[in-house]
Amino acid sequence: MNKVFKTLLVITVVLSVFSCANNNLKTTESTTKLRFIDEYVIPDDLIFEETRVGGLSGIDYANGNWYVISDDSDSPRFYNASISYDLDGFKSVEINSVVKFEDVDGKLFTNGIVDPESIRYDNETIIWTSEGNINNGLKPFIRIADTNGRFLKEMILANRYLPNTNSNSGPRNNGVFESLTLSQDEKGYWVAMELPLIEDGVEPTLAETNSPVRIAFVNKKTGRFEKEIVYELNKVERPAINGATFEVNGIVGLIEYDINRFFVLERSYSMGYEDGGNTVKIYDVDASKATDVSSLKSLLDANYTKVTKKLLFNFETIRKDLTNAIVDNIEGLTFGPDFNNGNRSLIVIADNNFSLYGPQLNQIILFELEK
Repeated sequence: MNKVFKTLLVITVVLSVFSCANNNLKTTESTTKLRFIDEYVIPDDLIFEETRVGGLSGIDYANGNWYVISDDSDSPRFYNASISYDLDGFKSVEINSVVKFEDVDGKLFTNGIVDPESIRYDNETIIWTSEGNINNGLKPFIRIADTNGRFLKEMILANRYLPNTNSNSGPRNNGVFESLTLSQDEKGYWVAMELPLIEDGVEPTLAETNSPVRIAFVNKKTGRFEKEIVYELNKVERPAINGATFEVNGIVGLIEYDINRFFVLERSYSMGYEDGGNTVKIYDVDASKATDVSSLKSLLDANYTKVTKKLLFNFETIRKDLTNAIVDNIEGLTFGPDFNNGNRSLIVIADNNFSLYGPQLNQIILFELEK
């Protein structure tokens, strides 16, 4: 999302507060540690093969190659890149090629049909998500393409994730499949909603609310949704200021690093701030005891056990070390190659919205996952 700006025209939302068993939000400190190393900013005006490099919503690394998806709905695409770094910081970031996605008919997408968000590489294929446009009846999807962008397969969505005319159920606009990860058992993919389904709970507010989002497992062989678990969102961190009213908080990044263990990017955004208005945190999530809620039509008043979350990293702690003290619209994360000391590297990336609403950054941030 921050695509949040797209929702400004439809922001009359009536919020009510619900209670649900086993859903009291408790966050503790993770014993795992992330160490900030460096930041790299891709120039906002960089043009590569007649495309502007921006809207970088997701990133993945595999076999020495980097894959970065652009959420340009007029020309859905991903970039192949080379990113070099060590424990001292970035050495270089280079764009090597661009691949435009094709629709099921083998043609490039018509403008405005998709809203690309997340990308993963899996055995010579590219898995990617689109949030669609719920307000306009355009469904979200999870698709598989070859490395040349050609359509191979589409996952079968549960009905609850499809647009509908019922105002009491279904996904919220710009609140659908923002993040995706390969499962550690290699049997499928986990995909997370950014915001709660309407029937499950309300959008986060400045007050404590019941805002549960579903994280669903998709079987790669059958293409069907199977197990679903629940992650409880935090409240919005800051009030909108300077005459603005828009505030939101949601899941924007997801990676499974062990069976039933995830790192989750949660981003709160509020309009009106010169520092970007983003409060971004990474949580260490344990889903080993989480209830499978796939049979529940609604989470309201239901009995279930959600995942547990521990704060791994708060980007406020490095704000002063970043360009113009801006924590930008961070949306993607991936592990990169291990460092020479054996520790894992972690990369996050920000979607600059092509600076349509004011200057933003194509921001890449490097961390060391300390043992």
